[in-house]
Amino acid sequence: MSIQWFPGHMHLTRKAIGERVKEIDVVIEMLDARLPGSSANPLMAELTSGRPTLKVLNKQDMADPVRTELWLDHYNAQPNTRAIALDASDAAPARALIDACFVLAPKRGGMVKPMRVLICGIPNVGKSTLINTLKGKRAAKTGDEAGVTRTESRIALADDFYLYDTPGMLWPRIVVPESGFNLAASGAVGKNAYDEEEVAYELLAHLKEHYPALMEARYKFGLTPEALLQTPEDTLLEHIGRHRGALISGGRINLQKAAELVISDFRSLLIGRVTLETPEQFGRWLKAGLKADADRAARKNKLREDGHIRPERQPKVDQRKAPRKSR
Repeated sequence: MSIQWFPGHMHLTRKAIGERVKEIDVVIEMLDARLPGSSANPLMAELTSGRPTLKVLNKQDMADPVRTELWLDHYNAQPNTRAIALDASDAAPARALIDACFVLAPKRGGMVKPMRVLICGIPNVGKSTLINTLKGKRAAKTGDEAGVTRTESRIALADDFYLYDTPGMLWPRIVVPESGFNLAASGAVGKNAYDEEEVAYELLAHLKEHYPALMEARYKFGLTPEALLQTPEDTLLEHIGRHRGALISGGRINLQKAAELVISDFRSLLIGRVTLETPEQFGRWLKAGLKADADRAARKNKLREDGHIRPERQPKVDQRKAPRKSR
């Protein structure tokens, strides 16, 4: 299953970021600490034109601390980039990002050269909560659904520090299948874009391999880690449905409800502090995804060359705006 979600307002966001970044000193990209690679927008490097970037691994209190350190090392090793981890609702570490911005752009500051920062990230990553924490009041709307913020806004965090908030934005096509599942599990995509059972199966497959003790504590399978690893995901989901009372007439298990429970448990920290990927894992996924995408494009081009599919339509030129030929 391929998970894709790119509503119309995200096209506008992409255009707005491209315009705004021309006068920006630092870009803050907020990432979900539970899926730092999957929540990093591959369009940002293109849109931000190489601006200094601060990667903020938000929701660190929900993520595996050992894996969070791996991701911080990964991003801090990249040029013109810094990375910090925080919980957006905690005021003390949230202030650290202001200092990090001045490290990335040391020549900015003061009324003559105020710091201009663009903050962006995927939907439901916690931008609005962070901004409200920094501002000390409800400066931005918050919610647990993807796509709460719809328009850009400017917020003065200090006399010489301006923060430009943007709506959450994904990218037109997710080429890494594992990222699609992880984004769905985190709540970054709309509910209509994925099948809960498929996402729950992927979650369970990861959990039984990397967090068997947390799974056992939550769902009481009565299995050793080795036995749990050998148990199919559909069998595990059936047990969870029975254990949690997700039943329908005749005592049958409501797999849809059971899947929703697993996803909800992950999002609400009831399973425990879990991170769905490491830098090494995501690197493998990305390499395979890019190769598969290139192969798909090559097959499509071959079909087009052989006349099996129509050539791509060229955009129409508005003759009223077309430049006149010189005589």
